[in-house]
Amino acid sequence: MTNSEDPLFQPFELGGQLLPNRILMSPLTRARATQPGDIPNEMNAHYYAQRAGVGLIISEASQVSPQGKGYAFTPGIHSREQVEGWRKVTSAVHDAGGRIHLQLWHVGRISHPALQPDGGQPVAPSAIRAEGAKTYISEDFGRVDVGEPRALETREIPGVVEQFRAGAENALQAGFDGVEIHGANSYLIEQFLRSGSNRRIDEYGGSLENRLRFPMMVVDAVVDVWGRERVGIRVSPNSNDNPMHEDDPVETYGALAARLDATGIAYVEVVEDAFNPEKAAVRPERIIDAIRTQFSGPYIANGNYSAEEARQRIRDGRCDLVSFGRLMISNPDLPTRFRQNAPLNEWDESTFYGNGERGYTDYPALQGN
Repeated sequence: MTNSEDPLFQPFELGGQLLPNRILMSPLTRARATQPGDIPNEMNAHYYAQRAGVGLIISEASQVSPQGKGYAFTPGIHSREQVEGWRKVTSAVHDAGGRIHLQLWHVGRISHPALQPDGGQPVAPSAIRAEGAKTYISEDFGRVDVGEPRALETREIPGVVEQFRAGAENALQAGFDGVEIHGANSYLIEQFLRSGSNRRIDEYGGSLENRLRFPMMVVDAVVDVWGRERVGIRVSPNSNDNPMHEDDPVETYGALAARLDATGIAYVEVVEDAFNPEKAAVRPERIIDAIRTQFSGPYIANGNYSAEEARQRIRDGRCDLVSFGRLMISNPDLPTRFRQNAPLNEWDESTFYGNGERGYTDYPALQGN
């Protein structure tokens, strides 16, 4: 199969950016920011530049405020030092010919007092603990239970929206090509969206319309900074971790997709698989179909797909682009390997978090690349 026949190597225009291929790097927490201050560094810049051959890099999640932090050693986008650190990353990626978006993150209840300003409680839509959820708070990366959250007061919520706006403004200053809002994986935006974690009785909870209010306020604030063509969002409609119950996921995510479509944002990235599929109350494809029906813009699929599975999904019209996670960790030259049908490096899960260069920048590229 030639490049002109391979769906993965068809150029694609995404928000005014012409991507040379449809292979994206999904956001991947690696916990290697410089301390103190959660500051991106030269090692991070080298790591991302190694992977600049993909159509688009979506950076690891970056907290929009100290309150939004949920894991030790993860980077932020709320201080001058962090902006300067991220500028090293964007410059390195651009020098290597790549494109990179920053993922804006607030973890909500998936945090611990040890990570919060002044040892405070994590915040959430409702004071409902995420039973069974774990985080790490020290350099040994041992998992501990998340803290008991407190419900945000109604008057506080616009301030959290402004944290996302400030993060978007800082991403612009840091030289990114766009931003992705983290609305997935059990974090704050998803906590507001889902009925199981949002039991509020004010204008931010109860009805579906009210549960959509905070997520859409965040989208509008970020679009106000970047313009709709450089803003995407990541959602995980089939996730049931931490625990993230939703009474009617088809209706909820269909309604969210319709609202996102009306904004004209650049894309939706959908984590299509379920972490615990045996617990899924609704067949995942039904929810995915609801999103695809209601959102007319570019659709990015994420789901532990192989190269051939990704090609088939594009051929079948199930998505426009595919983002890869663990394969991108262990194969910095993943597009070249896909193009040549070359063997893939195996990842070392023990080095996913921390550990410096090992398991980070030392995975080999193909000889001659």
